[in-house]
Amino acid sequence: MAGSSNTPLSGTSTPVAPGVNGTRGGGGAAPHTDCKMVEVHGVKVASFTVNGVELICLPQVFELFLKHLVGGLHTVYTKLKRLDISPVVCTVEQVRVLRGLGAIQPGVNRCKLITRADFETLYRDCTNAR
Repeated sequence: MAGSSNTPLSGTSTPVAPGVNGTRGGGGAAPHTDCKMVEVHGVKVASFTVNGVELICLPQVFELFLKHLVGGLHTVYTKLKRLDISPVVCTVEQVRVLRGLGAIQPGVNRCKLITRADFETLYRDCTNAR
């Protein structure tokens, strides 16, 4: 990806999947379930930090920024593949957190996360394709 050397989810540099290094149960929160709201293009979106990398909720940024630019989420996944961007699949716990925040619909049981840099690459691609 041109001009974007710090995109850890692109190509073969995908970090370990969320929750892989942690254990479930016990006291305290599961790893990678601490969600914070971050500003993207002036709007607050849900974000998790996984292995030191900020990941934002793909369905949420699709609804907020991309839905009116592309045919649907399937088009977004096609673009991600072409751009060599590999989203990270949310853990069950992360999906619960996102549903609770209203970032994804109540019936949704799967979700993917991408880096902010990868989102910007995707956004540029969607806006240039118009």
